Amino acid sequence: MGSKNKLKRFRENETFDNVFQPKREDLVDSEYELKGNWNANVFKNDNPLVLELGCGRGEYSVELARKFPKKNFIGIDIKGARFWRGAKTAIEDNIPNVAFIRTQIELVDFVFAKNEVDEIWITFPDPQIKYKRTKHRMTNSEFLKRYKTILKPDGVVNLKTDSEFMHGYTLGLLHGEGHEVLYANHNVYKQEGSPEEVTSIQTYYESQYLEQNKPITYIRFKIK
Repeated sequence: MGSKNKLKRFRENETFDNVFQPKREDLVDSEYELKGNWNANVFKNDNPLVLELGCGRGEYSVELARKFPKKNFIGIDIKGARFWRGAKTAIEDNIPNVAFIRTQIELVDFVFAKNEVDEIWITFPDPQIKYKRTKHRMTNSEFLKRYKTILKPDGVVNLKTDSEFMHGYTLGLLHGEGHEVLYANHNVYKQEGSPEEVTSIQTYYESQYLEQNKPITYIRFKIK
C-alpha cells in the first residue's frame, strides 16, 4: 500500500464514528473515558461485548457482527490503515454493533475495565516463533493475565490460526497453567462438529491458506 493511500485511510478513519484512536498517554497516564463504558456510551445497549485482538482488515469482526446482531464487537489493531476496510464496510452496510480501536494489544487492560468483556477472538496472529519474540506471542502467560482482568468470570477466548506451532504452544501452555480447554481442533474444516462461527467466516488470508490445503486450527478456552 502506498503512503498516499495510507494517509487517505488515516484521514478517513478520523471521520468514522465507529473508529477510536486513543493516544498511549491517554490510556496509561489517566483513566480512559470509555473504559468501563463501551456498551453504555458507544453501543447504547447492554449486549455481550466481544473483542477481536489483532483484527487486521476487520473482516472477522464485521462478519461476526452481521451474524450476531445481539452482541457488540470491537476489533483492535495498531494498524489503522488495515482495519479502515472493516470500519468502512460496517458504515456502508449499516452494521451498528461493530467498532474499531487503534491501539497496541498490550494496552488492552487500559482500554477495558475489569469484567467488561464477555469474549475474545484471536484470529491468525503472528506466531512469533523466534525465542526472543516470545513476549509478543498473543497467548503467552502475560497476555493471558491481561485478558483475565477484562473478561467476565465465565468469559471465553477463541484462538483460530493456521500455525500448528501456535496451536501446540497455546495448548501446552493452557494445560500447563491449569486453564480450561473447552474445545480444540487441529483441522476445523476436516472434522465434524466444528463451531459454525469458526467455519462460516473466513478472512482473506484464511481463504488463501485453504487453497494451499493448510489446516486451520481452533481452540476455545477459559482462563483460570
